[in-house]
Formats: sequence, C-alpha cells, structure tokens
Amino acid sequence: MTRKTVRIAMNGVTGRMGYRQHLVRSILTLREQGGLDLGDGTVLWPEPILVGRREHALRALAERHGLEHVSTDLDAVLADESVDIYFDAQVTSAREEALRKAIAAGKHLYTEKPTATGLDGALELARLANAAGVKHGVVQDKLFLPGLLKLKRLIDGGFFGRILSVRGEFGYWVFEGDWQDAQRPSWNYRAEDGGGIVVDMFPHWEYVLHELFGRVKSVQALTATHIPQRWDENGKPYDATADDAAYGVFELDGGAIAQINSSWAVRVHRDELVEFQVDGTEGSAVAGLRGCRVQHRSATPKPVWNPDIPATETFRDQWQEVPDNGEFDNGFKAQWELFLKHVYADAPYHWDLLAGARGVQLAELGLRSSAEGRRLDVPEIML
Repeated sequence: MTRKTVRIAMNGVTGRMGYRQHLVRSILTLREQGGLDLGDGTVLWPEPILVGRREHALRALAERHGLEHVSTDLDAVLADESVDIYFDAQVTSAREEALRKAIAAGKHLYTEKPTATGLDGALELARLANAAGVKHGVVQDKLFLPGLLKLKRLIDGGFFGRILSVRGEFGYWVFEGDWQDAQRPSWNYRAEDGGGIVVDMFPHWEYVLHELFGRVKSVQALTATHIPQRWDENGKPYDATADDAAYGVFELDGGAIAQINSSWAVRVHRDELVEFQVDGTEGSAVAGLRGCRVQHRSATPKPVWNPDIPATETFRDQWQEVPDNGEFDNGFKAQWELFLKHVYADAPYHWDLLAGARGVQLAELGLRSSAEGRRLDVPEIML
C-alpha cells in the first residue's frame, strides 16, 4: 500500500456543523480508520489545516485532536502549493469570496451550502471552477441518511407505483436565548448576516426532491418570523430580521406535489426531527433520519370518518418497518469519501457547484414567492 497525504484547508471548523460533522465525524474518523483506500494500492491520508478568524479557538481544537496545522491567514494557506483541497463551512455571507479565492489558487473545492447569497454568484462560481479545471462538490448530506436511503430503495424497486405527493415536516423549537441558551447561532436569525430558514433549508429540499422524485418546476412559499426578538451568545437582545419558518408547495416533474413545512418555532410531535411521507398509487412510506415505515395498497385499512365515536384503530401500528438490510455510515463522511475518490481516482460525482446553484435558486425564488404572494416557475439553469 502507498500512502498519499492529502492536505485539506478546512475553513469554519469552529462552527457546530464544521466541527462535529466534517472535522470529527468525517476527516478525523477517516484518519482513525487508517485513511481512505482507493482500491488501487493507494490509501489517502487526510491532513487537515484548520482555518478561521479566532486563533485561540483553532489551537484549542488542534490540541484536543492532536493536529498540527492552524492558520488565520486564508490567503497564505491558499498560496501553499502543498494544499490540495479547500473546504468551506463558514457563515453564508463569507463563503462566496473565499470560494473565488480558492478557485483562483487552483484548489479543488468542497463546500457547505448555500454556495452563495444569490443565484448569479452561485452560477459564476460554477463557471469559474469549470474554467479553472478544478473539481468541485457541494455537501448534500440528506441524501445519505439511512431513512432516505431506504426511501430511495423503495422508489427504485417500484414500491409506490405512481407517486402522487410528498409531505415533509422539519423543525424543532430553538430557544430564544433569554432563559435558556439557543441551540443555533444568532446569525441564523439575522438576514443581513445571511440567516433565515429558507436560505438554510430550501437548498436541502431542492436536492432531496430533485434526486428522489423529480426536478422542482414551481414553488409557492409563505415565510414568517414568528419570534421577532432573540438573545445572542453574549445574552444581549437583538431583532430577528430573518424568517424562522417557511411553508412551501413545490410542483415536480412527473406531476407529484410536495408540501414541506420548515420551522425553528415548532415543538416536535413526530418520531424524528424531519419526516417525509410519500403517497403513491401502490403504497405509502414515512421516512425520517434513520427509520422508514411502509403501508402497501394490499394492506391499507379502510377507515371511515365518524367523529361521534372514539377511534378503535391505532393507525401507526398499521405500518411496517423497512429493514436496514445493510450498514449505514455517517452521511457526511460517506459524501467526503465519494468526493475524495472523485478528486484522486476520477470516480463519478455529480453533486457539484451547478447542483448547489439549483439550491440557491430555489431559496431565492421561495423568498420572492412569499414577498409577492404568488407561485413562481423554477426555470432550468445551465452554465
């Protein structure tokens, strides 16, 4: 076996997602496993360089995990020819400029979403990356969740027949920050800092719908800022200027209709923090982060509406659990592995900056739909 060291500049790892999912559960886990075997006698050994604005926080992470390299100078890191890949998990408002710098430096790109604050910027990033000949990928982690992998298995097996509708429920109560600390950063609730649930979640819904059910053809959305005042990390009150809830209806290629509610101001009364119910002519399924339950046409009960007597059926008991039939790895790590194989073994990979731009487009149109109070078509985009 030949070990090849891959130096990865990881910008934004002091944040919740960048640290837990990308650094600890992906890159460091790959190191714990001895690297990534490409299957040709080569093992990739990821060597992260922690990049950010707060040197003390970066050094604390490095010491905790036995890492050597930290920097607050992104330009210097990008100028280092030994650095192969640039990864970005910063706040949205800082991402586009950093990605442009990485492209100009000839680095391969892997980035969180949204890739930019607007569609024009997102498309320009894809054009620049293609012109520079660098490989690029966008995190689309929901596709690798066990529940959605089971759902895709059902779709590929023809379980649903003709798919009629998709109903999604996502969200949880994010504390305001006054009497209990908020479990999300305060910038998420300031539009001027790139916050808002539409900007955050509609890119997810775009690729989930696109990959599993069909391209989004139109969107009609209503957004709200249900909690107008919150308290930041220092206990200071601030005005929430971004939407904290969005209610969307999406028309898909093939005729199915998707309805997805997204909210940081909802208390959970479901089995998982996100669930999708898919109804088809031959059967239905409810998929979450990990679980997936089905009800086939042949086993569908025949309820009758009668509000005058109590229900005697337990409706949840009438569904069957879909077995794992395999082992599921962490979704972020699984996509990291695919991207690294794409860069170093030329393996196929289609979750690129153009796919990321579709998510930015849907978020942009969702906000516009809400502002204008009408349904909007979602045109296909090309470079």
